[in-house]
Amino acid sequence: MATTSLFDESNKTRTDHCQERHNLDAIQIVENELKSQVESYIHKMFDSEDGDPIQMRWVSAYFPFTHPSWELEIKLPRKKSTDVVDDEDLDDSEWLEMLGCGIVEQSILDRDGHSNRIGWALGFGLERLAMLYYSIPDIRLFWTRDTGFFIQFDRLKPFERYQYRPISAYPQKIFDISFWLPVDCVEWSANDVHAIILEIGGHLVEQAHLMDEWIRPKDGRKSNCYRIVYRSHERALTNDEVNQIHNRIEQALVKELNVEIR
Repeated sequence: MATTSLFDESNKTRTDHCQERHNLDAIQIVENELKSQVESYIHKMFDSEDGDPIQMRWVSAYFPFTHPSWELEIKLPRKKSTDVVDDEDLDDSEWLEMLGCGIVEQSILDRDGHSNRIGWALGFGLERLAMLYYSIPDIRLFWTRDTGFFIQFDRLKPFERYQYRPISAYPQKIFDISFWLPVDCVEWSANDVHAIILEIGGHLVEQAHLMDEWIRPKDGRKSNCYRIVYRSHERALTNDEVNQIHNRIEQALVKELNVEIR
């Protein structure tokens, strides 16, 4: 079987496609392997069984530690508007830069004691991957402190698809409920608590989750604390109206689950 030498000592000139000393044939093999691996991963992430394969393109780029270098861009079709009459606008789309990569500068490998090797480097834009994967419209959301954003992704499994729900521009109202479980309670379901909260709070409940569980040492009685986050997409909620909803939830928990509000 024929082998390809990694280096060509007669190559003294750097070109757009190859560093000095590198064998162009070897670099092309490494380039093809790199791009093939990346494309395979992107297809695994974004292709669906009932849709068209995602479209990608490689663009030459510059990075200080690799040469040659490339960026991978992914095509993002825009939603067509019924108000647009220009055919070019109807077919318009944009390309989103997803990652950068390239052949590692040989001087770096030489200094690290690997002068007999060539290699490639790759850096994904993780936020951009997430934007595309979860339909997140603005990269600035990744730096928000709003729990309405990151709670949506808190329990997702790897490669689980999810459609991001826009968070409200109005402020949250955060209320807690603490209660003792029934003394004679044998089976307890948190789903029953959530069902009551959502039934009464409806679309004004943005989040509801168990904050704390506590057992009283002297008698072993159990206590739960739930945090409920109220918020509207249409307006700012007042403390009075949220208090009314919150009180109704407390009353329903007492009546239907026989808990004792603390």
